[in-house]
Amino acid sequence: MTTSPNGVGIWSASLRYGDAGEAVAHAAELETLGYRALWIPDVGGDLFDVIERLLAATETVTIATGILNLWMHEPSVVAAQYTRLTEQFGDRVLLGIGVSHGPLIDMVKEPGAYAKPVAKTAAYLAELEAQSPTVPRERLMVAALGPKMLALSGELTAGTHLYNVWPEHTAHARAALGPDGVIVPEQAVVLEQDPERARAIARQFLATYLPLPNYANHWFRFGFTPEDTEHGGSDALVDAIVAWGDADAIAQRVQAHFDAGANQVCVQVLTDAPMTGPIDEWRELAPHLRNLG
Repeated sequence: MTTSPNGVGIWSASLRYGDAGEAVAHAAELETLGYRALWIPDVGGDLFDVIERLLAATETVTIATGILNLWMHEPSVVAAQYTRLTEQFGDRVLLGIGVSHGPLIDMVKEPGAYAKPVAKTAAYLAELEAQSPTVPRERLMVAALGPKMLALSGELTAGTHLYNVWPEHTAHARAALGPDGVIVPEQAVVLEQDPERARAIARQFLATYLPLPNYANHWFRFGFTPEDTEHGGSDALVDAIVAWGDADAIAQRVQAHFDAGANQVCVQVLTDAPMTGPIDEWRELAPHLRNLG
């Protein structure tokens, strides 16, 4: 029986792109620590092989994509792989689907390839639904920020996976999707109480995202200006996107997402070694996070 995402999960690039042996060991421990889901990114490549390794290393935790890049995986392959994995491991796969960003897709595909992202996403989901067997809608989510993509996520899938957001975004998504839509925001965190060091780690992470118009335009909707995205991001913008401080401070930010309407929050722990799994931080945070929601 399919269950809705709940509790606190972990979002980690190291589980996808770090050392495979370390990722398997960390996945098993993260499950024992009480985290409900493991979210991994995708910019193409052997996504389903990684999902299979993580499923094999765990027993009950959900393995989720945040997000499956729809430009990189044919719907027929996605449906076939989802079916194979659920037959082998049970109903533990959740696919966040996303249209990615123009600069990346135009570089990987060809200049001008990225166009009409909402229509592209709708067409992809329609083709995926046409597969037999397919991926049930309740096991699909859409990466959404703007109002049109957010509406599409509620119409065609279980709901939305938000990224680089803060609790006000979660409240906005809840208002848009109503009481039944599933909302899973990612929350980046730095377990560091020194403001200068915490913000330095946060800015290292945000350097990839600050130039991307999809994110910037959404931040502007919530009151920030182009000047906030310059020079590594203003302190106000950095502090809005990345929670930092001790474990209690981070838990308060995560709980704020639940209070705003999140079904699950996936926590991305940032350090100065992004491809090394922050196991010490995951362990420290676990008792503060596992009972939230």
